[in-house]
Amino acid sequence: MSSSRAETSAGAGLVDVTMPQMGVSVAEGTVVGWRVEVGDRIEVDQTICEISTDKIDTEVPAPIGGVVAEILVPLDTTVSVGTVLARIGSGSGAAAGAGPEAPRAEAAAKNTQPPHDDAPESGSRRDGRNGSAASPASAGAGAGADRRRYSPVVQRIAGEHGIDLSQIEGTGRGGRVRKQDVLAYLEEGAAEEAPLHIESPYRPESVAPAAPPLPATAPDSPTPTVPGTPPVRVAPPPEAPVPAAEGGQLSRMRRQIGEHMKRSLDTAAHCTTWIEVDMSRVEAARTRLRVTALAFVARAVIDALREHPALNAWLEGERYTQHTDVNLGIAVSLGEDGLIVPVIPRAHELSVEGLAARIKDLARRARARELTPDDVRGGTFTITNPGQYGSIMATPIINLPQVGILDFEAVVKRAVVITDGAGNDSIAIRPMTILGLSWDHRALDGALAAQFLATVKRHLEGVTIS
Repeated sequence: MSSSRAETSAGAGLVDVTMPQMGVSVAEGTVVGWRVEVGDRIEVDQTICEISTDKIDTEVPAPIGGVVAEILVPLDTTVSVGTVLARIGSGSGAAAGAGPEAPRAEAAAKNTQPPHDDAPESGSRRDGRNGSAASPASAGAGAGADRRRYSPVVQRIAGEHGIDLSQIEGTGRGGRVRKQDVLAYLEEGAAEEAPLHIESPYRPESVAPAAPPLPATAPDSPTPTVPGTPPVRVAPPPEAPVPAAEGGQLSRMRRQIGEHMKRSLDTAAHCTTWIEVDMSRVEAARTRLRVTALAFVARAVIDALREHPALNAWLEGERYTQHTDVNLGIAVSLGEDGLIVPVIPRAHELSVEGLAARIKDLARRARARELTPDDVRGGTFTITNPGQYGSIMATPIINLPQVGILDFEAVVKRAVVITDGAGNDSIAIRPMTILGLSWDHRALDGALAAQFLATVKRHLEGVTIS
């Protein structure tokens, strides 16, 4: 994992610890916990603070060993990439009043144990919360009887999933509940993970269909009756849903996604080309291997990129760069929280089974907010797959600075015309899908886009079944 930038402050002998860059579309982050105080001696790579962004949570390590001289960003403050968070010096102490945090001596004078001595995953963060704090996530823990403290990350995850932290057995020092404990609790009680893609938009009914409603009548009209049966009162129609309140603000993630997508539309010359693919052989093979169709599409895309390397590229301003490695991005939906594109580095080295395992792992960690900065950077081509909702065609927006993105839609059984080797036509039922390629006309032309899609189609329709 990459660390924050470290720069030496002129004339002060101090090293700056800055807000790290964590992906192309991440422009800011929020300090959600401090692990150190002014005057603390720290080792190189020791965690200084925790940062939460619109996509991932991460820890900022110390670039050097030394003494914390200044803490410049208060808790729960959102700052831009490159902002100086703290400064580290090589001396044995820090200047008085160098930062907003009180030194250890102050805590000792009050005959209290400073939070720094707690377990790393729990109360050691300078989050200003303790067992008596009435935060939303810890309110159910019993403030008077349970004096456990929870880190900001633990409280956020608990709040998002409605978890009572008092029900979780902590594995940290003194029984503290750590992030790993909350995630394990979620996995134990969670339903089967939502797939990234399903093979048909049609889903079986989970409950028996309700009886057909009686005909609606006007409020003052007599209730309809059937001879020989007692009158039946028709219930009034349900009230129309109340529209959501207007004027609400978009979430930080939604704003970042919107800005990134708008910048892409303003920058790239977007064009989209589609092709239809018969997924019969993929369906048979994936059933045997017990993997999703997405893994086969990913493998076919990788093979096509090796044959058409012009699409495995970046266009930054006027600089066009083709990449040797295929670092494949897979768009993962986070529900109402937006989406994120974790990257499989050197994906060309993986088999279908290997790709399936990596995709599943990335999706799980993305939804658990466990991705690191390295997981979301360096992608050279992206696949998005909204077909789980039944859509059959879309025009995805390119993930800059990449020059192409493939849209994998629902696989639906349809009647199609089949031509045999003798040239005879017949109608058959086949699982079909539509692949859409959005490409940057500044770097590519339509002929190359069509050739790339034809290559992907060839690999998918030629999958070995046994």
